[in-house]
Amino acid sequence: MTFPSHDQDTAPEASKPLLAESQKAFGRLPGLHKVLAESPQAYEGYQVLHKLFTETDFDAEELTVVWQSINVENECHYCVPAHTGIAKMMKVSDEISDALRNETALPTPKLEALRTFTVKMVRSRGNVTEAEMKTFFDAGYSHRAVLDVILGMAQKTISNYVNHVAETPVDEVFQPLAWSRGDNKLDV
Repeated sequence: MTFPSHDQDTAPEASKPLLAESQKAFGRLPGLHKVLAESPQAYEGYQVLHKLFTETDFDAEELTVVWQSINVENECHYCVPAHTGIAKMMKVSDEISDALRNETALPTPKLEALRTFTVKMVRSRGNVTEAEMKTFFDAGYSHRAVLDVILGMAQKTISNYVNHVAETPVDEVFQPLAWSRGDNKLDV
C-alpha cells in the first residue's frame, strides 16, 4: 500500500510549517519528510529528536557513526545513502563513510568502539552487558554517551521504520550513493 507523500498543497495543516522549514533548510523536500508530513506529531517528533541529537557532545564523525551504524543494522535503503551525503556535507571522511557502509574497520579504535556499542544496543534492544559497557567506557566514552546513543536510536527508529513501511524512494540527489547490505554483516 502506497503511503502519502505530501507537499505544501496536500499536507495536513499542522505539517505545513514543518515542510516550509525543511524546504528552507534543504532547498527541497526530502522524501522522508514528505511521508512524515502525514502525521504532524511524528514529523515534529523526528525533527526535535534530530535537533537534540545534533546538540550532544558527539562530533560530526561520532554523529555519523551512530546514525550510520543504526541505518546499516536496520538495512535502511533510504537513510544509508542520505547519511552518506550528509556525512560529506559535514566533512566526514569517505574512509569513515565507506567503512560504515561496508561494515569494515573504522580508522580509530574509539570510533570502532562507538560503532560496536551502538550495534550491540540495537541488536540487544538496550540490554547490553556490564562487560560491553566497560569496553565502551574504556574507549573514552561516558554514561552521557550511552544516553546520547539511545537518543540517536530513537531518532533513527522513526526514520528507518517509516522508510521501511513507506518504501520511501531515495531522493534523486542521493541516488548515486544507493546502498544495499552485502555479505559483510558486522559480527559484534
